[in-house]
Amino acid sequence: MNKYLAFIDDGDDAAMYPVERLQSITCAGNATVLVKFSPGSLGDGQAASVDVVTLTVTADAEKAVMAGIVAKINAHPNGDPFVVICDDVNSVFAHADILSCTIALDA
Repeated sequence: MNKYLAFIDDGDDAAMYPVERLQSITCAGNATVLVKFSPGSLGDGQAASVDVVTLTVTADAEKAVMAGIVAKINAHPNGDPFVVICDDVNSVFAHADILSCTIALDA
């Protein structure tokens, strides 16, 4: 069974990606973690085909957040294929230092 990472940043703005499409998790600056997925919504072979979810996190907690996301993915029960990383609407986060997210398709 495939695992999917879920991000919800508003009542009508959400994205879910298979773990296999996770390209990278990087620290983009203080209090900012980028989660990139490929190919993005444009599909294979497109120049701008990377979707980016920007996580706003507690300052200086970027490394802990990145490690926490990986731990959550690896520890998530096999019976439930959905791993919520950030749900701004219901205040559900994969790590206590994740504060919010924004989703950019084909960034």
